[in-house]
Amino acid sequence: MSTSLLYHGFGIVGYRYVRTHYEGGQVFFSIGQDRHRLRCSACRSRKVVPKGSIFRRFRSLPIGSRPVWMLFDVPRVQCLACGLTRQVELAFADPRRSYTKSFERYVLELSRHMTIKDIANHLKVGWDMVKDIQKKNLQRKFSRPVLKGLKRIAIDEISIGKGHRYLTVVMDLVKGVVVFVGEGKGAEALLTFWKRLRSSRAKIKAVALDMSPAYIAAVLENLRGVAMVFDHFHVIKLFNDRLSELRRRMYSHATAFGKKVLKGSRWLLLKNPENLKEEHNERQRLKEALELNQPLAIAYYMKEDLRRFWSQPDKESARAFLSDWMARASASSVPMLMKFARTLAGHRFGLLNYFDHPISTGPLEGTNNKIKTMKRQAYGFRDMEFFKLKIMAIHEARYALAG
Repeated sequence: MSTSLLYHGFGIVGYRYVRTHYEGGQVFFSIGQDRHRLRCSACRSRKVVPKGSIFRRFRSLPIGSRPVWMLFDVPRVQCLACGLTRQVELAFADPRRSYTKSFERYVLELSRHMTIKDIANHLKVGWDMVKDIQKKNLQRKFSRPVLKGLKRIAIDEISIGKGHRYLTVVMDLVKGVVVFVGEGKGAEALLTFWKRLRSSRAKIKAVALDMSPAYIAAVLENLRGVAMVFDHFHVIKLFNDRLSELRRRMYSHATAFGKKVLKGSRWLLLKNPENLKEEHNERQRLKEALELNQPLAIAYYMKEDLRRFWSQPDKESARAFLSDWMARASASSVPMLMKFARTLAGHRFGLLNYFDHPISTGPLEGTNNKIKTMKRQAYGFRDMEFFKLKIMAIHEARYALAG
């Protein structure tokens, strides 16, 4: 092996090849550094005096399936310019790590196509080394995301485990990337984000969120004058939750025949009409359940009518539609609808803002599904910082997260 192969094959420049030996199916290359190349790692002066060395070995690029190590006596020098005595700086490796920079780059390239466990098995190293390399790279790229250009964002929480454990995720809706992940849910989880946002002087125009009082209060306090847009998905989900409660109450007071008809009708009530399956007789079963109970039928058809709100041609038409819907709900004599009408009245501004800023938390909901899949695939994350960094980089994933 020649010194030029160190450069062309392993990316090691400024060092000379000494010898090679083989042991236990592994390859060991001993390398050295000439006296005239030594410099002070503090002031970069060449006026240094050797003061011994410390033996180190660094994992390098494999040759085929054989692990390769670089063996190097790291010189220790005394600088005549600044007076300090310390080890020289390594050009081919981080002195705090046991692998070369070329090995690190190789692991990151494999990370685009393989899981941590697969990489560790392929390279015959511990999974913690692969994770350490990935985490270091993620910290460099995502620990301080640029917030200055933010215009439209979405805020939502995601459940990450039992015991009401949540993360709050903020997404840039223009670029489709996650810009913040906070532990917990509610206003407290966003405190760090607001601080970073103020220092970035970003000019947010609109925020998509659900109707959570905590998030609404946090946005009103920290983003004054910014349009809040209440997400279509969460509004209909809230209505569906109330509809399910109404069905349960109807079921508990129904006759034996009524219970037989209502049994299993919950998912039929929550489905969109176009998704009902004829082969399973779902349309007929839904019709029988609605005919059995008038309040349930009124609530169901009012839900389907509410979905038309987001397809109105302009804001004024939407305003008139919403007022008419709330008036009909209030006059329905169905307590569930009357209460929901009051809820919409209190959040009218956020619903109508959709027609000025047609955004939603839909892209963030899709990312939340990817996060859950990633967490399942990894069987959970013990390192919360690493988990949050992986979330920040999830838009760069190039391999299938499952399957």
